[in-house]
Amino acid sequence: MNALRSLLLAEARIFLRDRMSLIFTALFPLLFIVIFGSLMSDFGSSGGARLGVLLSPDADLEVLGTVLDSLGNIEWRTFEPLDALDTAIEKRQIDLGIQWSGARIEFIYNAHRTQENYAYEEIARAIVSRLELAAQGASSVLAVKHESVGSGSEADWFTLVVPGILSFSILSAGLFAIAGHLSSMKERRLLSRYLVTPMRPSALLFAIAVVRLAVVFSSTLLTLAVAMLMFRLHYDIDWFRYILFIIASTLGTMGLGTVIARVVRQASSASNLASAISLVMMFVSGIYFPIEIMPAFLQKLSLAMPLRHMADVMRYVTGVMDMPDRDYWIILGAFVGLAFALFPLLARYVVTAEKH
Repeated sequence: MNALRSLLLAEARIFLRDRMSLIFTALFPLLFIVIFGSLMSDFGSSGGARLGVLLSPDADLEVLGTVLDSLGNIEWRTFEPLDALDTAIEKRQIDLGIQWSGARIEFIYNAHRTQENYAYEEIARAIVSRLELAAQGASSVLAVKHESVGSGSEADWFTLVVPGILSFSILSAGLFAIAGHLSSMKERRLLSRYLVTPMRPSALLFAIAVVRLAVVFSSTLLTLAVAMLMFRLHYDIDWFRYILFIIASTLGTMGLGTVIARVVRQASSASNLASAISLVMMFVSGIYFPIEIMPAFLQKLSLAMPLRHMADVMRYVTGVMDMPDRDYWIILGAFVGLAFALFPLLARYVVTAEKH
């Protein structure tokens, strides 16, 4: 027991001294959340949109004001003259400008906000539709009855991206734990010294797994906390399924890392291969871009990517995406199967001394 405790402490110190692993495994997801959240946290959502209204001298604000108030979660105020409205739109103080003459309506967009304007176009269509009904003295065919069933929040683009980034950090931690760390030990002849001790080779893999699990738990929880506090995101986390998924996915990706360590002998080559694999998975697994907008062949390819299923499960356990409970257990079982199949099978090949 004392020997195993010493091995765990040694692995923890090695990880903390490895600046590159520390940055990319523990700090990179956090920095990515802060940068992307600051730049694009409102992308894909029309909630809380700010509208500016410019009235013609003889225009009546009553009808338009009633329509705008009926839209719900938006803010609007009047401007004059036109230059003031244009300046507010340019400085992003206003998301959508409206010129209203009483009989004619025009919308003004910020041309530089190409990724967000589609959401404001939806608001514009809703305004036009309700103004047409009001002009005809008609009402909607379907009556809407508001009934409170509790509170909730909108799952915008950034809310979906955060669990994907957490999944990518788990993948990186698992791949680099074995592919980078063990390959480096083998390259520096450290395994030769370790293997002459009475401790079993599987103990080294166990120590690495425990340290990486601790790192993943700390990193994901810290990243989630920063995202929720800084950008006011809401996640309804199922902690039981969350913990099970963290353990299973970390061990499963470490199993994949053993394959890389078995195939590639040089530490630098193993790390480069792990980086290339993780980046390819990131771009075709729906982490930043919806899978639905990808070409058909990439959508099929994404089904074979573990990271896609990791991201889907992470969104499920954080409460931002629905998933059949059966699919959760199937994916969880697949990662557990990877860990149990690859760890014992490859441990005797990976944890071996280099031949001189």
